[in-house]
Amino acid sequence: MTQFILDKTLEGDSIFIADLTLCTLRLINDKRWPWLVLMPKRPDIEEVFDLSKDDQKQLHIETNQAAEKFKALTNCEKINIAMIGNVVRQLHVHIIARDDGDANWPSPVWGYGTREPYNDAEIDEWHDKLITMLNG
Repeated sequence: MTQFILDKTLEGDSIFIADLTLCTLRLINDKRWPWLVLMPKRPDIEEVFDLSKDDQKQLHIETNQAAEKFKALTNCEKINIAMIGNVVRQLHVHIIARDDGDANWPSPVWGYGTREPYNDAEIDEWHDKLITMLNG
């Protein structure tokens, strides 16, 4: 049986936060937007319909729970949720906190400007906030 391996691009662009029931939750390392990404821990999955029906339901639950809690945590105006996968084929769900006036508002975040990585203290702060968010 093939095991789940995180895509190298996703691994390089994000910071591990926690493993959920189905997904691994990571923070995208770009401080222009608070931005989470969920990846189902299933091998060789590119599309939602590639998941079992039970896993599809669990993905929906985890996405909605993370998005709702993330919106409350960030106090943002709008949560963007997207699954595109044209560049990185491995199934992943973006959850992005957006506000009027943020970098590239109201346009999409993809391909805009240059990424601004978090420093170590900011990573630690986000990690602690997100763990608290998940446990709350």
